[in-house]
Amino acid sequence: MRLAFMGTPAFSAHILKALIGSSHDVVCVYSQPPRRAGRGKKMLPSAVQQLAESEGIPVRTPVSLKTPDIQADFANLRLEAAIVVAYGLILPKPILEAPKYGCLNLHASLLPRWRGAAPIQRAIMAGDQETGIALMQMEAGLDTGPVLSETKVPITAKATAGSLHDTLAEEGAKLLLETLGHLGDESRVARPQSEEGITYAEKISKSEAKIDWTKSAVELDRLIRGLNPAPGAFFEHDGLRIKVLSAVPIDVSGTPGEVLDGQLTIACGEGALALETVQPAGKGRMSAAAFLNGHLIRQGEVLP
Repeated sequence: MRLAFMGTPAFSAHILKALIGSSHDVVCVYSQPPRRAGRGKKMLPSAVQQLAESEGIPVRTPVSLKTPDIQADFANLRLEAAIVVAYGLILPKPILEAPKYGCLNLHASLLPRWRGAAPIQRAIMAGDQETGIALMQMEAGLDTGPVLSETKVPITAKATAGSLHDTLAEEGAKLLLETLGHLGDESRVARPQSEEGITYAEKISKSEAKIDWTKSAVELDRLIRGLNPAPGAFFEHDGLRIKVLSAVPIDVSGTPGEVLDGQLTIACGEGALALETVQPAGKGRMSAAAFLNGHLIRQGEVLP
């Protein structure tokens, strides 16, 4: 099929790589414009743009798709379909309707649960037992279109946003290629989304990442895993910000925030967390024991 691909982050790039390796023809890629990143704040192209350019595929990075000239350029591609994966721009009606089979969105949840920006993180933070990947026919609403196909994926007790991201990217690539092979087949009918069970995966805010020790250990474990690797759940001690990358809930109690031993076991509103892996600001990830070798946190202290 003659396709355009529209995406921005590493998750999208994994899907694009699978498309490039298939029999389909990706004639153009759309991605968010380069952004400043890193210590030098240099302008860096997205993961999708870097991959497309390395493969010699033309890349367009408009700041909006709402102008007539941008829409005309898109229509002139004469596409059979556009594949949209975490692109980050709203697709107006002329864009949605230009390809023969419309625009197809690969979304990292089992719709209608977790429509929106952060479905992987929110599924873990909410304690969901499973999630998945869905390919839907795009409409004007936010992730509201009928579902063409989906794959379910369990969320294990140790799953992080990073590990689940990788699993869903692999499953999404397989699902997309399988579904494209049957696109236009009248026996494959898209399923309208249920009006029940709709939830929205709001973008993760900075305020959510600070650990509130009054919450239960189970809830905080989900927060830590849901924000690993980024932005990372954190606490502060003596002016130092310390990300927690892994911890184990245990059945002991104390004042919320109280350091219960010399091994970084911290009391929560219910139960406690035995911190396993941390990352102090400006340092690499390390075990809790290694961290305590260079930073004194006394038993009996109460963390803010």
